[in-house]
Amino acid sequence: MGKKKSLSGSEKNTFVKSVLDVFQNNPYSSFNYKQVASRLGIQDRASKDLISLIIGQLFKNQELAMSKRGKYQINTESPRYEKEVKTSLTGTVDMKQTGKAYVIPEDKSEDVFVAATNTNHALHGDKVKVFIFPRRKGHKLEGEIAEIIKRNKKQFVGTIETSKNFAFLRPDNATMPVDIFIPISKLNGAKNGQKVVAVITEWPAQSANPFGEVKEVLGKPGDNRVEMQSILAEIDFPLSFSAQAEKEASSFPDAIPPAEISTRKDFRQIFTITIDPEDAKDFDDAISLKQLDKGHWEIGVHIADVSYYVQPGSAIEEEAIERGTSVYMVGRTIPMLPERLSNGLCSLKQGEDRLCFSAVFEMDETGKIHAEWFGKTVINSNRRFAYEEVQEIIETGKGEFSTEIAVLNKVALKLREERFRKGSFNFETQEVRFKLDELGRPLSIYLREMKDANKLIEDFMLLANRKVAEFIGKKRENQTVKTFVYRVHDTPNPEKLDTFTQFVERLGYKMKISSKKSLADSFNKLFSDIKGTGTETMIETIAIRTMSKAYYSTNNIGHYGLAFQYYSHFTSPIRRYPDLMVHRLLFNYMNNAPSVSKEVYEPMCEHASEMERRAVDAERMSVKYKQAEYMLDKIGQEFDALISGVSKWGIFAEIIGTKCEGMIRLRDLEDDYYYLDEENYQIIGQRHGYRFKLGDKLKIRVKRIDLARKQMDYEWVP
Repeated sequence: MGKKKSLSGSEKNTFVKSVLDVFQNNPYSSFNYKQVASRLGIQDRASKDLISLIIGQLFKNQELAMSKRGKYQINTESPRYEKEVKTSLTGTVDMKQTGKAYVIPEDKSEDVFVAATNTNHALHGDKVKVFIFPRRKGHKLEGEIAEIIKRNKKQFVGTIETSKNFAFLRPDNATMPVDIFIPISKLNGAKNGQKVVAVITEWPAQSANPFGEVKEVLGKPGDNRVEMQSILAEIDFPLSFSAQAEKEASSFPDAIPPAEISTRKDFRQIFTITIDPEDAKDFDDAISLKQLDKGHWEIGVHIADVSYYVQPGSAIEEEAIERGTSVYMVGRTIPMLPERLSNGLCSLKQGEDRLCFSAVFEMDETGKIHAEWFGKTVINSNRRFAYEEVQEIIETGKGEFSTEIAVLNKVALKLREERFRKGSFNFETQEVRFKLDELGRPLSIYLREMKDANKLIEDFMLLANRKVAEFIGKKRENQTVKTFVYRVHDTPNPEKLDTFTQFVERLGYKMKISSKKSLADSFNKLFSDIKGTGTETMIETIAIRTMSKAYYSTNNIGHYGLAFQYYSHFTSPIRRYPDLMVHRLLFNYMNNAPSVSKEVYEPMCEHASEMERRAVDAERMSVKYKQAEYMLDKIGQEFDALISGVSKWGIFAEIIGTKCEGMIRLRDLEDDYYYLDEENYQIIGQRHGYRFKLGDKLKIRVKRIDLARKQMDYEWVP
């Protein structure tokens, strides 16, 4: 055990104030001494013991109150409590299907429950001001939405239902709790049963429903194009490029001007390959390999030079800023750039000269870097590989360019080992993939895992991203660090982490959270242990929610999940706008340009982060839709499944092999009265004692498919 420090002098006063600040800044949250230590960035045992002593003294002095055994919160009755308890706060609405909501505060303090009668026309995702009611004993914090500061959504997708004098839009999204009233004069050609995009025009104070008008008719529900368009419209993503952007894209010549090639380092005679999914259409990164003296290798990471074609102020640039990212939906890619660029001039196609921005490293086979170079290049890819082809070469040692691929894989393995040694998290979720017919209908579902071929590319992309960020962001003697765009990832919320640790420990898994390294090791072991079990999906989902979300920022706080102090996104400018910003900044700074303004770039980072979140939502919705569509003709069929979650409404079951998740509703279990044992993640029958526990295997029968809502209902087959 660590030796306890004495509480005396200025050290005591500073320490006590720091501990008290944690509680005062979070008046509605409670913490144990470990969580306080984590908030203060303290890891050593002696200081943790000191924090425990201070908390005990503050409790004795009635400045803290015990909320439950071992956990404390600020005592608002204390005469020394200087901070006024908030009567209102600003946050984001998390709307439920029933109409009730939770407001998630900007300061990450306790969520506020809002009854359906007190939402005052606020909708999911809106930024609002909420008035907080005095807390009732034993109840969650409650309040009423007093002001809608900013609407989250401009448009809504759903199905039109018409009558003689009016119509309603039935929204697809379950978080939209009300239908939109559409006057007949505002249908704009929409017919009963069609899927449309509508906007809210007004919402009178006394009206239960908002008034709106149809903005665009998408077509017949169930059509693949219509459904994918619906998902894009749901996230407010542009459905097409402007005529001006398409005109600009078509104006570029096919051939690269010789004068431009002469200004660049020529890699066209050096072995270069691309490795991508079999169905990929744009190839924005390539790897080159050249043998040097002393057993060293020159490894180049070559990235499409989108900045050559997309100039500031152009229509293409404005469209790219608005989109922020490409969206990869099932069977359809919605590119950030017009196809003339994304699938054509900027795509690093086999056998064609292409302009790149490259990060080139002199390395040995242990992964040690001996030199690095960044600059504009021209390349010509020798071979376009699919991941499956490279994986077979790695496993068999045979095939085209097997020697070169073996070297690249060996170096990648060393980079990976070093990353995990330093505390990188190994999140490896299975990807749901579909085989589609010519109309986009799903024929089968399979799961794709990250194998060595995928990881090979990932490791070199991570290397390039890290080294570019270090090159600009690392402070050197007598130099001011210039403004740059980083990909950052914050430390996890201590309370969420503590909750997650207790959750997995009740399922029989141990977690060590005493240090960053031990936490990463614990997570990586956990992911290995749960592989193939019924708890895998739920634990991985909760683990990801426990971690903070990565985002773009000009303020570098490092990347916690990757254990990198400096990290950026440099490797995908075809499909991510922040990478294009990074290319421009890097090139300008290499040519001695002055630092740009953070005030200009930070809002651009925030917008790109928001568009990325929307794209992820769209991709997830498209998977859910295709899973429901795949199950549509399987009503009445039986499947083996795993219990992936439990709630007071029912049991979530995931079909083995396809991950099609549906709910067995408790009201359909007529053999007994079942109730939720929340603490042990199980549903228990009151009379017969039958238990449905998280991770258990069971047989289900498909009962109902709601394609519009992307929901599946199952029945238990005893």
